[in-house]
Amino acid sequence: MSILSRTSRSAIALFALGWALLLAAADMDYGLQPVSIADGTWVLVGRSEDFSTANGGNIVNTGFIVTPAGVLVIDSGPSRAYGEQLKRAIARITDKPVTMVVNTHHHPDHFLGNQAFAPDTLAALPGTISGIHAEGGTFNENMYRLAGDWMAGTEPLAPAKQLTAGPLELGGHHLELIALDGHTGADLAIFDRSTGVLFAGDLVFNDRAPTTPHANLAAWQKALDRLESLGFKQIVPGHGPVAQGTAPIRQTRAWLGWLDGNLRQAAEDGLDMTEVLAIP
Repeated sequence: MSILSRTSRSAIALFALGWALLLAAADMDYGLQPVSIADGTWVLVGRSEDFSTANGGNIVNTGFIVTPAGVLVIDSGPSRAYGEQLKRAIARITDKPVTMVVNTHHHPDHFLGNQAFAPDTLAALPGTISGIHAEGGTFNENMYRLAGDWMAGTEPLAPAKQLTAGPLELGGHHLELIALDGHTGADLAIFDRSTGVLFAGDLVFNDRAPTTPHANLAAWQKALDRLESLGFKQIVPGHGPVAQGTAPIRQTRAWLGWLDGNLRQAAEDGLDMTEVLAIP
């Protein structure tokens, strides 16, 4: 009888553990819903929030382009779990294989989902690759602190394939890879001339304050001028809603101008960093 009791208790414990794991898995669901914005072009819009354990780091816009030759993914998200769920979301749309995963720059919410994809599909600008090698570990540790359990199993994985600026033909889509800088030392924008969609990465924020840990404000302003000249139909910013027209670029430019003006005035006034951070 005692053996049966121990067996029963073990079975109950295992059932409870399994149920807890199922609940945990459900809690780790990003709820990714691809939205079609143009022919073969899909976007997954992140939340307009800061990183937190509530959103798992899902504050970034990722996207993918489906072509007869395969799928191009633009940014892999903030965690391995996000990357895996992104891959499943793509599979719900198409049975075409993912042939390239592009990281627009080296900030963590844009590349920490890389593990979910085949290593030989990962690609980025040389400066992005070196940035991931140099800072990926620190970024990953910070994301574990900010997003908690969502980051389980996530490790930084840098692309091996180096991209260069210029045209890229993929399954009938005439893409232009545009190498810029300003938000970081290496920022990639992808313009699909076939659909008029511009994936701007974090060079453009829409209804969000841009982040500036690696920023060169003068270079960033020049990058915005370049993007504005492209004549795109729709723009996918790194953060914030997809838009038609150049309003997100103008908004980002104005915010950077405000920041630059405040920093210059603070320098003239001899303010220390604490006083600068207190500027409203």
